Amino acid sequence: MSVRLKRVYEKPGADDGLRILVDRVWPRGLSKKEAGVDQWLRELGPSTQLRKWFGHDSGRWEEFRTKYRLELAAPQQRQLLEHVRELAIRETVTILYGTRDAEHNQAVIIAEALEELT
Repeated sequence: MSVRLKRVYEKPGADDGLRILVDRVWPRGLSKKEAGVDQWLRELGPSTQLRKWFGHDSGRWEEFRTKYRLELAAPQQRQLLEHVRELAIRETVTILYGTRDAEHNQAVIIAEALEELT
């Protein structure tokens, strides 16, 4: 399984493979053409309530991780994770996120969850 993480504002690379955005909200100031997104799985991102509560506050990271993992355990999110896993088995998948914080974002948690599925 080949999964990479990348900020959506970075230019698409030839080795990105399938580019999947996992934010509920489209990234500000970025056109769909510039983003080079192949799939936008907004439902896989954290709920609006959880996203707003977290507010990219790294002090809330561990609690956010716990709450988001509970959301990912729901049937619809689990199905989307399985979908991404199947794609990543066949080709490279780059999970895209909008925030500047590369260590504290939902893509990191999604990648962990995908590893656990294997």
